[in-house]
Amino acid sequence: MSKKLKSYKDLVVWQKSLTLVKLDYQLTRSLPADERFGPVSQIQCAAESVPSNLAESHALNTTGEFIQFISNAEGSLAGLLTQLIVSIEPGFCAADGAQPLHRLIEEIQKMANALRRSLASCP
Repeated sequence: MSKKLKSYKDLVVWQKSLTLVKLDYQLTRSLPADERFGPVSQIQCAAESVPSNLAESHALNTTGEFIQFISNAEGSLAGLLTQLIVSIEPGFCAADGAQPLHRLIEEIQKMANALRRSLASCP
């Protein structure tokens, strides 16, 4: 990275992950109430951990730690995508209703991957 970030809030990937959480909560409100301890809980937890891990990563002292927390965020994104699919398959939510969230997950995955690779290539 060419310039020092003042805050994790300057990371576009963190900003987009907040949008992800908002979309996630909009989607999970439409899921059946009796699923609130299953897919709803898993989806919300995974979505919330993405911006949290990105924020924590920026607060760490070493590039290696930064990379590890970005990898944690990538893991949460994969888990979120899986839980989204788990919710679509039995018909808890409509596939077309989940599309905006699915697209945003993929976009954030690409951004997090690019950030991690950029950090790994720094001396």
